[in-house]
Parts: sequence; C-alpha cells; structure tokens
Amino acid sequence: MPCGHGVLRYYGSLAWRSVHRSKALTALIVLLMGCGVATCMVTFAVFRAASADPIPWKSGQLFAPQIDNYGPLHNWDGKPPTMLSYTDAVALLHAKQARRQTLVYGSRWTVMPGGAQRQPLSQEGDAVSHDFFAMFDAPFRYGGGWSASDDDQRAAVVVISSALNQKLFGGANSVGREIILDAHTYRITGVLDDWNPQPRFFDVASVWFPFSHPRQLYVPFSRAIDMRKGASGNFFCSADAPPPDLSSWQNILHGECDWINAWVELPTHADVAHYRDWLHNYAAEQQRLGRFNWPPSVGLPDVMQWLTLPGNVVVPKASALSMIVSISFLLICLVNVVGLMLARFMRRAPEIGVRRALGASRGAIYGQFLIEAAVVGLAGGVLGLLLTAVGMAGIGHVFEPEIARLATLDASLLSLTVLVAVATTLIAALYPTWRAAQVQPAWQLKSNG
Repeated sequence: MPCGHGVLRYYGSLAWRSVHRSKALTALIVLLMGCGVATCMVTFAVFRAASADPIPWKSGQLFAPQIDNYGPLHNWDGKPPTMLSYTDAVALLHAKQARRQTLVYGSRWTVMPGGAQRQPLSQEGDAVSHDFFAMFDAPFRYGGGWSASDDDQRAAVVVISSALNQKLFGGANSVGREIILDAHTYRITGVLDDWNPQPRFFDVASVWFPFSHPRQLYVPFSRAIDMRKGASGNFFCSADAPPPDLSSWQNILHGECDWINAWVELPTHADVAHYRDWLHNYAAEQQRLGRFNWPPSVGLPDVMQWLTLPGNVVVPKASALSMIVSISFLLICLVNVVGLMLARFMRRAPEIGVRRALGASRGAIYGQFLIEAAVVGLAGGVLGLLLTAVGMAGIGHVFEPEIARLATLDASLLSLTVLVAVATTLIAALYPTWRAAQVQPAWQLKSNG
C-alpha cells in the first residue's frame, strides 16, 4: 500500500481515472458547483462592500451621542433618535467632554466661479466643527482645516474637495484664495485629497443615500447657523409637540426637531464610561428643567453599531435579499450534488468490494473518495472563478452604480471562491462517501461471482 505523498498521488490517479469514466456526471457536478459558488460570491462581494467598516483603524473610538427628545411613545422602537436637536447638539459641543467632538449637517450652496461666462454651481456641502477633519482622518492635498477660533468667530472659511478645486482653480494650490458661496466671500483653508468613506457614516442619518458622491465643500457649523443655512437632508420633528413653524429660523433652532449628527472621539474605555455618565446626567438635568416629562434614554453607539441602528441601516435590501437567495441556490445545488455523488460512488460498488476484499480499510475508502471529491470541487472552483468574473462585470445592471463600483474581484474573493467550492463539495461528499465505505465485500464478490 502506498504511504505519505504516494498515497495522495495514488488516490489522485484513481480520481482522475474515475473522472474519465464518468465524464458527463462529473461535468454536471462541476457545473452545479461552479454556478452555485459564483452566485454566492458575486452577491457576497456586493454585501461585503456595503457592510464594510468605513474607518476600521478607528471605528472603535468614534461614537455618536443620542438623546431621546421624542418620548417613549414616539421614539425609534424604544431607542433614541439617531440625530440631535440644535439644543442638544450645541450643548454637547460646548461641554467638551471628549478628546474631540464635531457636529455635522448637510446643506446646499451656490458657488460662483470666476469669469463672467461661467454659470453658478450648486454644490452639496457639510457644516462641521473644526475637529471634524482630525476625527475622521480626512487627508489634505493642500493646507488643512480651520482653527477653533474660526469656529468661535463664525469665520467665513471653507475647505473644498479636490474635484471642486479642479473645477475652480485647475487643480492648483488654492489655499488662501477666495470663493463666493451664496453671494458671500469665503477664504479657502484647505483642499482635501481624494476622500470618500463608503458608506458616508458620519452623516448617514441625514442623507438619502449613504453611498452617494462626497461633499464638495465644508464650512464651519457656527457660520452655517449664522447664515441660516437649512438642512438639505433628513429633518425629523417630535410627534409629541406641535409642528414648528419652519419658516422661522429661531423655531427651527429651538424646536424639538432632529437634524444634526454629533460625533465624539473617545480613545479609551474609561473615556467611554465617563462620557456615557455625562450624557445620562445631561439628559436627567433636561428633565429636571422641565424640558422632558419622561426619563430620557440616551445612546452612545460606535461606528459599526451606529450603522445598524433603525433608520441608519446602510446595506441595501436588494443586497441582503440577493445574499439570502444565492445561499439558498447554493444549498439546492449541494442537495443535487449529494444525489449525483451518491449515484457516482455507488456505481463503483464492485470496485469497492474488491478493494475491501484485498485488505483496504474503510479509512482508505474514505480517503480515496474525499480526495476525488476535492478534485471535482477544485474544478468547480475554477469554473466558479470564471463565472464570478462574468457576474462582477454585470453587477451594475442589478445594483445601484454607487454600490456596484465598490464591489471588487480581489485576491481574497478569488481565494474564497475556490475554498468555498472545495469545502462545499467535500461536505456534499460526506454522506455518499460514508455509504460507499459501508459496502460489504462478501456481498459484492458473491453478486459478481
């Protein structure tokens, strides 16, 4: 009996001969496994892209404070709203209980390019506090963010994207130059490098689609409030209070409407515990002041927890549903492969009986047929790779283009495709192999005698 590497070569040669004897059956198994695995891998690539950690090196240090200003009858399934009112947002910002803190809300601005012949540009922007860029590790091509004193003075400063810088200044260093936003002059302090976290987690609660294009400009939060810039994203008001007169800016600021995202950076567990205590105390103080007539709950989720909160779920339903359907399809393929392998192996019962009569153990039969299954699975994996590449080229016809472009056919997906094909084929072969190993040599020799 061969041993060591010789065993593998011997079983490999047996598998190859078996493939040649049952070409049609083997081809059908390979086709089933290739189609099932490729379907799973394509949908997994999209699901992975949509559910990936947008800032993995820091997501455990970034937290979104929540305060329930709606009350137990109107909140989000017992959880606080994902955004904050202006009253709470500013209180959190000024308290400075974290290493860094920032407020974020989206707005639309009119940019006046230089030159009489050029048309105004309507651009989406975010109103943020100065800590925003350092908190989220935003890379700069030129310059940097503004200072804390700029926030305090409501300075007319702006950070622009590299794309907007290309449109306005041909990509040159524009730090210190001025642009006109909504008929007011702003000084450029920095130009961002290519930066587009996916999903855009820091304002996902206020945007309609978290995988949309990046904002083109960023202005101080205090300046935007001074300019009475309304929110361009989601705007939720408590059903427990009379609808505010949204034509009045003061009513918007002091009403119980949530439209501002707040983020804090808390590097250590002690910082998290301290901030959570402070948040509870702040909410209790608001109740004592008569603003709330209920014990307001609070929340402090990190980035990945934040992305799964009600109203914040970023994985498209189509992606999640496709993943479920593709896994179900793979299971159906596996059931059929079990049947085909059972037929394939049991057709060789006389061969198994002879081998057993010559002294082969059940373990040897297990080894032979499992290696044969692995060879077939490897062939299914190669076919799966080809079909996955074809599927990846066409996912833009099924999913939103912004999500489709995030799904990539990288080395990890290629390796996973082959691994899943081999592993699932081996799993499918377990029962047929067990049945083959139970063949009684005496019965087979007698029936063939």
